[in-house]
Amino acid sequence: MIRIGHSWDTHKLVENRKLILGGVEIPNELGLLGHSDADCVLHSLAEALLGSLALGDLGDIFPDSSIETLDLDSKIILKKSYDLILKKGFKLVNADIMIYSEKIKIAPYKLKMREIIAKILNTDITNISIKATTWEKMSFIGRNEAIASEAVVLVSD
Repeated sequence: MIRIGHSWDTHKLVENRKLILGGVEIPNELGLLGHSDADCVLHSLAEALLGSLALGDLGDIFPDSSIETLDLDSKIILKKSYDLILKKGFKLVNADIMIYSEKIKIAPYKLKMREIIAKILNTDITNISIKATTWEKMSFIGRNEAIASEAVVLVSD
């Protein structure tokens, strides 16, 4: 059996926060605001995995009201989400991730992001795709107020 999952995540850009995308810290004057480290790339991927088997969303498993999840490394969120997939007898076939950012250039970091994600999900790097685009100065992303990520995954038993 195969199942598809999809998710979208966005976080506001603010001062005095690290910018972490796909598990990579990117030098920047603004970082993403969130209860955890706010890595919208890993959040969208983790939630797409959960969605593929109708296991709820990140708020169900990692509530933002919990002190245990405060400043949590999103690599842990991804690993724990994937462990739930494995427990159901499924594994990742592939993941396709899109990052939406107006000013942050993603190209220099894509390979490292793919390596980190492939390691966490115990898969070959060729199964992890990362792309990026701008919003052509439209909306909150285009005004550099936020960064978003969208992920689609295919899992099979």
